[in-house]
Amino acid sequence: MPIQVLPPAGAPRVLAAAQLSNSLGDGAYYVTSALYFTRVVGLSPTQIGLALTVAWAIGSVTGVPLGALADRRGPRGTAVLLALATAASVASFLFIRSFVPFLIAACLYAVAQCGLAAARQALLAGLVTAAARTGLLARLQSTLNAGLAVGAALGGLALHHGTRGAYLAVFGLDAVSFLFCALVLLRLPEVPRSVARGKGEPRLSVLRDRPYAVITALNAVLLLRMPLLSLAIPLWVVDRTDAPSWLVSALFVLNTLVVMAFQVRVARDVRGPRSATRAVRHSGLVMLASCAVFAFSATGLPVWATVAVLVAGAVLQVIAEMQQSAGSWQISFDLAPAHQVGQYQGFFGTGVPAARTLGPLLLTSLLVVWGIPGWLLLGGILLGASLAMGPAVRWAQGAQAYIHRPTTSTPRDGLSVHGRRRGDR
Repeated sequence: MPIQVLPPAGAPRVLAAAQLSNSLGDGAYYVTSALYFTRVVGLSPTQIGLALTVAWAIGSVTGVPLGALADRRGPRGTAVLLALATAASVASFLFIRSFVPFLIAACLYAVAQCGLAAARQALLAGLVTAAARTGLLARLQSTLNAGLAVGAALGGLALHHGTRGAYLAVFGLDAVSFLFCALVLLRLPEVPRSVARGKGEPRLSVLRDRPYAVITALNAVLLLRMPLLSLAIPLWVVDRTDAPSWLVSALFVLNTLVVMAFQVRVARDVRGPRSATRAVRHSGLVMLASCAVFAFSATGLPVWATVAVLVAGAVLQVIAEMQQSAGSWQISFDLAPAHQVGQYQGFFGTGVPAARTLGPLLLTSLLVVWGIPGWLLLGGILLGASLAMGPAVRWAQGAQAYIHRPTTSTPRDGLSVHGRRRGDR
């Protein structure tokens, strides 16, 4: 049976259009921002790193209350406002000339981005049936990668020119992309607000949900694959192997293309908690193999063999990435109360800034300093986190059996998205 990469018409396709819009701008921004702030504005790499660490730390904390706001006030309106806030924060980069304004703008950007991610997940949950969420998220991930690839190419043109005007054009493009994202989101139907909190129910109950907190922490460990691809592997290729430096770019392109082509196919078999935890467990095993292969690339092989080993390690890494993504999406939705999807997704999403903040220091210490033993230790850590996900999910399911979960109305297609599906293929 062929896999449909393009989302179905209606809300899924509108969500994909919004994803494509802001990912185009982000792709250009990601490849140019650091060089702009160092070469044009004059900030030091240390200042940039400090500002981004503080910004994403604040963003991870505010994601939960902003997700709760989406539950209470409606996810569509909240997502639109946060997309506009993101556009404004990016536009402010056009006028920054010193560190303190950069720090403030970076914090606003991170807060808006984390809140937007939570609100969009709540919006998706309200518009799409539970059985279709993981498949749609896989298509959105493919759309995201396509947009980032095209945006990165546009950013490359700005880097080629290297002028202030070229850099500013990239920031303008990113701001406009979020404005367009907000307009696209307005085309979606309203999603009913969540029911009122039950008597004695805390406003941010996710903060008291210990099983979900453990699952979020385990997922954050597994998300170390993000700085692994963007930072650790490039440093490893350049510093520890004889492979040509252009291979760094080739491995990144390979990762993007594989996700675009196969993420939907990998997610097809994830349909509930059981298959989701199985996918995460398999991702840990594949990731251990990938780490071992990357370690082998520094054993003094001929250049052609080193290149082949690095490509093999990258292929295993992207397979693990797709399995882990599909499994974590399913788990994060299945274990979130239907009337609190926004705050639960905001909390689950803290794994991304946590991995981006702590990952670079951890991975450079393990891999660049320790070398081959560091790769094997990293593989063991990722395998352990993936194996622990199954017991953590069962713990969460057992805890839910004793908690009353209120329900709300059904979505427009008449299929309930607020009840939990029992069983799994």
